[in-house]
Amino acid sequence: MKCQDIFDLLEERYPLVYACDWDNVGLLAGDREREVRRVYIALDATDEVVDAAIRWKADLLLTHHPMIFGSIKRVTAEDYTGSRLLRLIRNDITYYAMHTNYDVMGMAELAAGRIGLKSALVLEEVYGGEGIGRVGTLPASMTLKDCAEMVKKAFGLPNVKIFGDLNKMVKTAAISPGAGKSMAPPALEAGADVLITGDIDHHTGIDMDGCGMAIIDAGHYGIEHIYIEDIRKLLEKCFPELLVAAAEISQPFTVI
Repeated sequence: MKCQDIFDLLEERYPLVYACDWDNVGLLAGDREREVRRVYIALDATDEVVDAAIRWKADLLLTHHPMIFGSIKRVTAEDYTGSRLLRLIRNDITYYAMHTNYDVMGMAELAAGRIGLKSALVLEEVYGGEGIGRVGTLPASMTLKDCAEMVKKAFGLPNVKIFGDLNKMVKTAAISPGAGKSMAPPALEAGADVLITGDIDHHTGIDMDGCGMAIIDAGHYGIEHIYIEDIRKLLEKCFPELLVAAAEISQPFTVI
């Protein structure tokens, strides 16, 4: 089997056309014709992930977030991106990322399903009626505090940050995995009582609360780590001959 066989499956499920125009998805390093037997999956291509893929003797590394976002003029060991790329290339590991195309065609529905969102609609269209985030109704009316506890349980989180009155009753919810600051206005316009997302700054949080919409900040990694297990299951189902390993689910920071 070649890497391209895996790319064909991924691009059939999560077509590159659904990626945002600022994004950088697809094959980012290596050879699409490389023979592959061992695949390593992670959310980010951190130093720890690259080292783990090398130790595991992976042929292919799949991540959600692309290591390379903008153009680069040189690849050297003198910066973190260049160093990681060099280590992958030296160890003959092909590297592929699926970011906003997966957000649109996989992550949004997956996250909405985790919290039991009903009658879910696209929060913000990207292409062809598909888009980032979902808005719909929760399984039942509940307090904001109970909603936050549900989110913690659904995504296996030790904590979340909340903007809003914990006793506020919420029924209509929007969810947008990742950095959801830009999703706050669409969620408000859609009539959401609460937006569940990540990377919310102080001003967005207090402004949306002032407008009547609460926010549960579950963290960027906190929701998006579901990518890892989802892609692992997909590859194991479609390519049982592959050996697939996944990075351990672990928050990339510590709260004390």
